[in-house]
Amino acid sequence: MPVFVYSGRTAGAKTITGEIEARDKQDAVAKLRQKRIVVADVRSKPRDLAVAGKRKRVGVKDLKIFARLFGTMINAGLPIDMCLQILCEQTKNKTFAKAIAEVHNNVSGGASLADALAKHKRVFDNLFVHMVAAGEASGALAMVFGRLATYLEKADALARKVKGAMIYPIVIACVATGATIFMLIKVIPVFAKMFADLGAELPGPTRFVMAVSEVLQRTFLPGLVVLVVGIFMFRRWHRTEAGKRTVDKALLKAPVIGGVIRKTAIARFTRTLGVLISSGVPILHALDITAKTAGNWVVQNAIEKVRRSISEGKNITTPLGESGVFPSMVVQLVAVGEQTGRLAEMLGKIADFYDEEVDAAVSAMTSLIEPVVVVLMGGVIGGLLVSMYLPMFDMIGAIK
Repeated sequence: MPVFVYSGRTAGAKTITGEIEARDKQDAVAKLRQKRIVVADVRSKPRDLAVAGKRKRVGVKDLKIFARLFGTMINAGLPIDMCLQILCEQTKNKTFAKAIAEVHNNVSGGASLADALAKHKRVFDNLFVHMVAAGEASGALAMVFGRLATYLEKADALARKVKGAMIYPIVIACVATGATIFMLIKVIPVFAKMFADLGAELPGPTRFVMAVSEVLQRTFLPGLVVLVVGIFMFRRWHRTEAGKRTVDKALLKAPVIGGVIRKTAIARFTRTLGVLISSGVPILHALDITAKTAGNWVVQNAIEKVRRSISEGKNITTPLGESGVFPSMVVQLVAVGEQTGRLAEMLGKIADFYDEEVDAAVSAMTSLIEPVVVVLMGGVIGGLLVSMYLPMFDMIGAIK
């Protein structure tokens, strides 16, 4: 349906601008009049703006800026509809700008901010919507947006640390693997032909490498197809309950990387739950949201058990301890927070501690993986070269 940009005045003589979906200009005017808006101007939204908006996703950076600016403007006393209008005009991401404009229209039409945000699930997740709803109910919307911005900043920084640590080893491994395959398919056959023409007796390592090269030449394309299909099937299986459970359990038990994943999951869990509770979201809703954003099946399952325990009138600590995911220190600190009525504050402190633990674990993992990858790949490529030069050394020795 076409989108129209309008300007006009509300029943209270307040100037308003925004966007509305309608069949044509007359339909847009009729819809605006139903909302008791005196229309001053209605025009079609430029096509390039809508097209560009479909191609660009809304990232964490956009949401961070949105939450931070929204909280600042509300704290300064600006009404919600004006905040949305300003944010819509200054947002460079066209997809996000369109979503904000639609939120603005819904709020101007009488909807609550949380309900308007909930209509855009691809932009604003459950955590965002529930925190805003709690902020509206408690009258502390500015504080909630400030907490949302801080949460998004810290969560994004945590994710960047883990991803950034893996980039260098992965790049090194891919380049070295590509170089090895290239040598086996293109370079080794040249040496093999030369040795065959000379009729020289080849040492064992050389014969082995030439055999591997010959097999790889025959099976490279079928093997590549099998690899691609295997990756595709694995990803489909990983989306199933059994696949996710199996892979996530294995990752938590994996050496080196398992510790990083565990600490990251604990930091995300405590940070998310602490922010939700401190913002006034009921603990059962908070745990439900936290479980969905856990990022690991084992952690999600543990949080769901905690939720069931609380819904049955029990405490939060017993299922945490029984999960095997959370260290005893975390369980004890959560118990102290629950008993003293300062659970949100304690969860925040645990999250800060584990953020630092993740940073240290990532640094240790990087310092361990990088030299291992370099030595392993260097050894493979060096071994290929040496195996090809061994017959030459034998020939030179025979000539002397």
